[in-house]
Amino acid sequence: MRMIPQASILISPIGEIPDWISNSVAETIVKVFGFKTRVVPLLPDIVFAYDEKRTQYYSTKILGELEKNAPKDCIKVLAITREDLFIPILTHVYGEAQLGGRTAIVSISRLIDYPETGDLKKSRERIVKEAAHELGHTFDLRHCEDQHCIMHYCRKLEDVDYKSDQFCRYCRIFLSDAFKVLAG
Repeated sequence: MRMIPQASILISPIGEIPDWISNSVAETIVKVFGFKTRVVPLLPDIVFAYDEKRTQYYSTKILGELEKNAPKDCIKVLAITREDLFIPILTHVYGEAQLGGRTAIVSISRLIDYPETGDLKKSRERIVKEAAHELGHTFDLRHCEDQHCIMHYCRKLEDVDYKSDQFCRYCRIFLSDAFKVLAG
């Protein structure tokens, strides 16, 4: 699907993110989007985005800092954090992205089952789906009504588990159009 041979997407772990998570996200990005990836931490922490009242991190602030620190040679940046994220109108978000922009973030906080109590295969599937979903927004894709499409909005984990790891036919067309715009 890749249309820009030199383009790459940067995966930016924030804090202690296990390598298997960064590697799984990188593999998915190559498979789903067709772009090369590299893993480079851009932010040492996200304490600047912490909200004491909510005891969560304001994801929109993080996107702004990622944008400021993004290297010029990558087309998109996808950050991964352990911290629980929010936007003011929702109790939590699995991630957030600049619609049609350059940066996105996904939190593993509510997506991962911990090794002593959960299913790591299911955790991996959830994380890569939400990472691809948020990255899709940076290519100007909106939420999709197709419950199987990776761009379907998920309110709860069951929704994430239900949707596939692929774009529906319509979202693939919109993504292809976005790639053509990037290629100039």
